[in-house]
Parts: sequence; C-alpha cells; structure tokens
Amino acid sequence: MLTMRVTMRDVAARAGVSLKTVSRVVNREPHIRPETQQLVRAAIEDLGWIPNSAARTLRTGRTGVIGIVVTELRRPLLAELVETLVTEVNARGLNAAVEPTHDDGDRLAQVWAQRGSTFDGLLAVDLPQQPTASAGAGGADAGPVVRVDVTQAGGGHGGDRVATDLDQAADLVTRHLAVMGRRHPVQLGPGPLASRDDIPVVELGEHVGRAAGYRAAQRAVVAHPGVDVMICGTDEVALGALAGLHAAGLAVPEQVAVIGFGALDDGWFATPSLTTIDPEPRVLARSAVDLLARRLADDGGAVPTEVLVPVTLVRRESTLGAGG
Repeated sequence: MLTMRVTMRDVAARAGVSLKTVSRVVNREPHIRPETQQLVRAAIEDLGWIPNSAARTLRTGRTGVIGIVVTELRRPLLAELVETLVTEVNARGLNAAVEPTHDDGDRLAQVWAQRGSTFDGLLAVDLPQQPTASAGAGGADAGPVVRVDVTQAGGGHGGDRVATDLDQAADLVTRHLAVMGRRHPVQLGPGPLASRDDIPVVELGEHVGRAAGYRAAQRAVVAHPGVDVMICGTDEVALGALAGLHAAGLAVPEQVAVIGFGALDDGWFATPSLTTIDPEPRVLARSAVDLLARRLADDGGAVPTEVLVPVTLVRRESTLGAGG
C-alpha cells in the first residue's frame, strides 16, 4: 500500500495561502498576521506535515534549536526553570537542547562556541561564570545569548539578561521581618539578603541542599546566640534548616523563624509550612524566550536589555505560626 507524501504545496492549498507564506511561517519570519499563522499551523497539524529541517537549515542558516545551558539539574528550582524554558521554546515551534555543564569551564566554552552552528541562540541559566576569552565565543554570525538569572545577583557581564528582582525580594523579606518583630537574622548560604553587611552569613559548603541546611542551622544557633530568624538561599536549604532546628529542640517559628527561596511544592507540605520567596519561574521563562525570539528576528546591534521579574512573598507557618 502506497502512502501519499505530504508536501508544502499541500499545506499551502489546505490553508489557502501561497507557498512563500507557508515558508515564512515555518521559518518564523516576522510581520506575519496572527490569523495567517494560525491557518498555516492548523493545516500543518491536520496534514501531519513535517518540515525538512535539513533543507530549512540550508535555506535560512537556522537550525531551529535553542541551547539551554545550566550548571546542573539537581537543584529543583533550576530544574523547574529549565523545564519551563523548554515548554516556552517548544511553544514557538523551536526545539530545545539542555546542556548541563557541571561547573566545567571547558564544557561551557564548547557549548558557547556552538552558537550559530548547532544552536540558533542560547539561554544561559543562572551561570556563575561566563566563558573565558579563549572559549571560542563565536564570530560575527554567532547566535544571541540571553542570561536567565534566578539566584545570581547583578548583571556585570553586559548583554541581554532576564532576572529575578532580588532587590525587591530583599525588601519584602526585610519588611516581613520587621512586622513579625524579628531583630536577629542569619543568612544560610547565598540569597536575597546576603549582600547586607549587617546580616551574618553561615556558609553551606560545596553541596547546597537539605543536608547542608540541616548542619548550617545547627551551627548558626551555636555561633549566633539569640538568632530569631534564618533566611535561606533556597527552599531546599530551608527545609533542611527546619529539620535541624527540630533536632536541636527549637520551635519554629516561636523561637526561630525560617524563610526560603524558590516556592517549591515541598515547602507547602512541610511541618510547619514554609514561608518563601516565589521567583516566578514561568514569568522568567516567558520573558527570556520572548527576548531571545526578538533577537533572532533582528539583524543585531540592539542595545542590551535587562528585564527584572517581580517576586512574591508567600507567607506561611514558618514565620506566621500555626494557622497563619
């Protein structure tokens, strides 16, 4: 039994548009009316047509692939952000390739050098470093990069950046502590208040997770007598701190309150439930992919853009008490 091969001409006929219009929609060219795009995409779906990616690459110089480079995926907040970025990239008819670097500078340099060849552009998620000058940063045709910083503070590198508004996070936490009458905070690991000189920071070590939070909370109680609130760089650290304080016989929040960062689901189910900063990963992802799409549609030369995404303070029992 022979199967008819669906062609671009079939798609054009089904949508009632020209071959050129179908090509422009498939190649994501700008200035196409939304209703026309909808007609073409509906025809593609109805007919099950799969564009020839190799031919499209030769014709447009684009691969249709966006690289998402991230240090690691073990941290739940980063994993959630990357998953949301993949969804947003796919929603625009593009493919996403996730590239963990595990703090390997050579691996980061390798991915960076693939801009314009393997990847049309990169989304660089919460990277503590940029490639060095020897990283092969790409030539004039290298694809654009948008930094997506959820916990990394400050720009400092130039270029396009979408980031959590950590200054707003610090302000929300500070005001919440004042309302709750907390006067002796300690920061566990890097976080929204780590830049304040008047708040002591307890280092976590190499592995930032629940075990590190457990140990850091117990060290903080000994090193800083009278501490009445622990501000944690991540929800994972905060969940560990809750367990560490419980093991030390300290009541939360009656004796020590705890605030996290990340709005993980686990925080809702903790005992007590965890007050946390929600960095709005969906808004971060949508804003970052929108910015990258604009860069891909332009010829370049635009002034670097920084987008700060507002955060939300989610108040729960670890600062408000039972029933709070």
